[in-house]
Amino acid sequence: MKRVFLFLLTNMAVLLLASIVMSLLGVNTKTMGGLLIFCALFGFGGSFISLQMSKWMAKKTMNLHVIEQPRDQTEHWLMQTVARQAQQAGIKMPEVAIYHSDDMNAFATGPSKDNSLVAVSTGLMYSMNQDEVEAVLAHEVSHVANGDMVTMALMQGVVNTFVMFAARLVAGIIDSFLRGDDEEGEGLGMMAHMAVVFVLDLVFGLLASFVVNYYSRVREYRADAGAAKLVGANKMISALQRLQSGAEGHMPSNMAAFGINGGKSLSELMMTHPPIEKRIAALR
Repeated sequence: MKRVFLFLLTNMAVLLLASIVMSLLGVNTKTMGGLLIFCALFGFGGSFISLQMSKWMAKKTMNLHVIEQPRDQTEHWLMQTVARQAQQAGIKMPEVAIYHSDDMNAFATGPSKDNSLVAVSTGLMYSMNQDEVEAVLAHEVSHVANGDMVTMALMQGVVNTFVMFAARLVAGIIDSFLRGDDEEGEGLGMMAHMAVVFVLDLVFGLLASFVVNYYSRVREYRADAGAAKLVGANKMISALQRLQSGAEGHMPSNMAAFGINGGKSLSELMMTHPPIEKRIAALR
């Protein structure tokens, strides 16, 4: 219920922001340029509002315990390890958090390299040895150092814009075709037009997800390579092998792309993470 509320809150913020900007600019969505501006405002607005809210959303949806004063030796070691890796990677110290889950997983989020958060599950902490946990932390720190959260938001913004634009453009062409030469003739009708736009949004969105997921997989290889530089390839390989033998990771969709364990899919094209055997082969 909390996740649904936060999702609706984000979308309401996007609608409000886009409406204000369109009103100030006097955008007419009936023109090609106006339609593109409309789609860009919604496409990029949603991505960047989500990016700015990402740490807050993670804390609320994942029930994170952010470590401020370490309560035990494990938390003290986590803080020290992330601090050392952040210094090596040339970024500001991220917030460090733990969340309760039997799944072996971890993720990084945040709006910038110097305003980020790294979180690990209790399942990962108690299932991996210290070297493997160190490698997972290095992988997440590398995501932050590579600016992956920002580049992912930019890519998602571009994709959202062109999906919305293409769907409405094609729906307009279909409507014009049905009207023929008579501008007052019967076209799709308002409800039918909205239904066509909805279906095209789904179709183009599915096709666009192949591009986004491809970039996400490339980004995972880069984070693995970054972890290998920070702690050594052998530790990263060992961590991936442990993930391979463990349970599938489950996280909300807005966090899953930034987790160490992306889970499984029927097709690699739909996966945000490469198969673990391919990641291990790349490190070797």
